[in-house]
Amino acid sequence: MLYYLFTWLDKAYHFPGAGVFQYISFRAGMAIITSLFISLIIGKRVINFLRVKQVGETIRDLGLDGQMEKKGTPTMGGIIILAAILIPTLLFAKILNIYIILILVATIWLGLIGFIDDYIKVFKKDKKGLAGKFKVLGQIILGLIVGTTMFFDKDVVIREKIRTQAYVPSSEIFTMESKTDRSKIYSKVPVRSTKTTIPFLKNNEFDYAMLISWLGSGMKKWSFLVFIPIMIFIIIAVSNGANLTDGLDGLATGSSAIIGLTLAVLAYISGNIVFASYLNIMYIPNTGELVVFSSALIGACIGFLWYNSYPAQVFMGDTGSLALGGIIAVFSIMIRKEIMIPIFCGIFVAESLSVVLQVGYFKLSRWRTGTGKRIFLMSPLHHHYQLKGYHESKIVLRFFIVGIMLAVLAIVTLKIR
Repeated sequence: MLYYLFTWLDKAYHFPGAGVFQYISFRAGMAIITSLFISLIIGKRVINFLRVKQVGETIRDLGLDGQMEKKGTPTMGGIIILAAILIPTLLFAKILNIYIILILVATIWLGLIGFIDDYIKVFKKDKKGLAGKFKVLGQIILGLIVGTTMFFDKDVVIREKIRTQAYVPSSEIFTMESKTDRSKIYSKVPVRSTKTTIPFLKNNEFDYAMLISWLGSGMKKWSFLVFIPIMIFIIIAVSNGANLTDGLDGLATGSSAIIGLTLAVLAYISGNIVFASYLNIMYIPNTGELVVFSSALIGACIGFLWYNSYPAQVFMGDTGSLALGGIIAVFSIMIRKEIMIPIFCGIFVAESLSVVLQVGYFKLSRWRTGTGKRIFLMSPLHHHYQLKGYHESKIVLRFFIVGIMLAVLAIVTLKIR
């Protein structure tokens, strides 16, 4: 909102300093400061309110060290994260940008599903919360919204690279990688596309339409039949992965902040024609605005970590974890880096895989031998290390270190091919 106000003031009255709102870097900086302020200052009041209302976490005794001490800790703290993300975004981002609209829809939608789940657990005293099928249904609906928008909306476009050594008229050229190399240029004509980025490959673009290449020339027209289901799967997987990771104080919060920073870098270079051209990657107009949103996300997570770090004064609950996972998934899809999710979301992937492998191996071994066996002492993975005798704070810190390493790897894949 402030972007439009100060743009008007600048054009109409040449208001001193108003032009600074044209810079994404300035608005991103303001977004992170505002989100930190909201999560730190307002967060304390929300925690006290939750204590008064006795909105405490119900703990199931799994025999883990220090587990029962968490009983009664206020939950539903994801409300703090959501407020600290939404308010700065509405203030400093171009809210008419299609990518901002889509990410706001994802944030509110999954935050609402998580809130309903927490509400049933806390106020209805039902430990199961919202039935799993309804959670998945909500995620599927969001996936349909995101996939349909990404495929059909006229504002969701990319600038394709023209790879040719032949003469190209200046009217067809958007930019060049350098003055001496005319082989890597961007067309002025924006196109709707189902292309995405594959890490470690020189020509690192893959078109989902190729999955139905057997349709011949009609594959582009019908590629939504594979594109949308894949988007749905990604949203379900990452959202639930974040939910599974939220088992130790600060783990999901800190991991999300690291991932948020990675996404901010990827969004900025993908939406900036100079950097995109230099790195020879896909140029996606208007995605740079997502840096403002990701800055709010980073600030919200860091501010919430102030209260969520060991020993936690508040838990985010599904209100926060489902929303954070969904945000990361949708954000990755919009900047066409979803295939890189296993790298920069490696912590979420490891947590999810540990559960899948544990359950799968247990059922398979019980079917074959009559006695169920386990790969890990307990899943998700962080509980395995707890049972091995590692302190909770040490596990979280080491997971953060791994997360940072994976984040750096994700960024350098843009150059290492």
